[in-house]
Amino acid sequence: MQSVKVAFLLYINFTFVPKSIPLNQQLKTPFPNSISVYIKREDLIHPFVSGNKFRKLKYNLLRAKEENQETLLTFGGAFSNHIAAVAFAGKEKGFKTIGIIRGDELGSKISENPTLLFAQNCGMQLEFISREEYRLKSETTFSENLKQKFGSFYLIPEGGTNALAIKGCQEILTQEDAEFDYICCSIGTGGTISGIINSVLPHQKVLGFPALKGDFLKEEIRNFVQNENWELITDYHFGGYGKVNSALIGFINQFYAVNQIPLDPIYTGKMVFGVIDLIQKNYFPAESKILLIHTGGIQGIQGMNIKLRNKQLPTIDINV
Repeated sequence: MQSVKVAFLLYINFTFVPKSIPLNQQLKTPFPNSISVYIKREDLIHPFVSGNKFRKLKYNLLRAKEENQETLLTFGGAFSNHIAAVAFAGKEKGFKTIGIIRGDELGSKISENPTLLFAQNCGMQLEFISREEYRLKSETTFSENLKQKFGSFYLIPEGGTNALAIKGCQEILTQEDAEFDYICCSIGTGGTISGIINSVLPHQKVLGFPALKGDFLKEEIRNFVQNENWELITDYHFGGYGKVNSALIGFINQFYAVNQIPLDPIYTGKMVFGVIDLIQKNYFPAESKILLIHTGGIQGIQGMNIKLRNKQLPTIDINV
């Protein structure tokens, strides 16, 4: 009983607290067949650790504290929402943080990269490795080399997905969401949708929109879920992870102008584009109630705009 009490006190004193409670905001656009669409504003849950990153880190930070770990180590790319979130969360909760960054050429370009500069300013130690080395990050030898170099640390996987992350994502839906027929979210590593699938009601169906090409994430998701009422929609990746075009950027800008809701171009923007396109194609039955999960990622817009300007493409015109 005493150990339970100590664990409970640790939880209430340490747990990462949201700055606001996500609300379901109805889209202003009228849809055919009396279909209604709402978006859960998980992007507003915290100013720096928003959306699914907050959910994924919540119980991992608690576990790291329980294990008396002083350092968090994780992985990510040039404009990783996950890297930015871990850096800030670690700073706020008193952890040292180490980010293993994909692309050794980025080491000399930190000042040109808003995400990496933010992480560094939060105190994260950035370690840049080649893409070839990065592919080996799941191998035992790679992990052992990290321990020899950095000492003891609490490992958070790339994208943050593990069993504790999925536990956090199971808290995204609330009792008020029982009225919806479809729950839609973007997919990176599969952790967020796994938590949602595990928490939906029998009458609800979950639609996942991968940001990567292909449906290979199906097997990964099946390792974490018990329900079968879900489907992956693989037609809206816009060429693959991190790929965008003028049509997507134009959609994001128009969506913001109408609804005053910012969308990131890597994840949520593609998912919302896909759902609205499917509505126009009569994918959903009449009078369907659809809930879109905004998984955050707004911090990446600044970096994406740098890439778009370099390619002389339209930029994302959003005030954030």
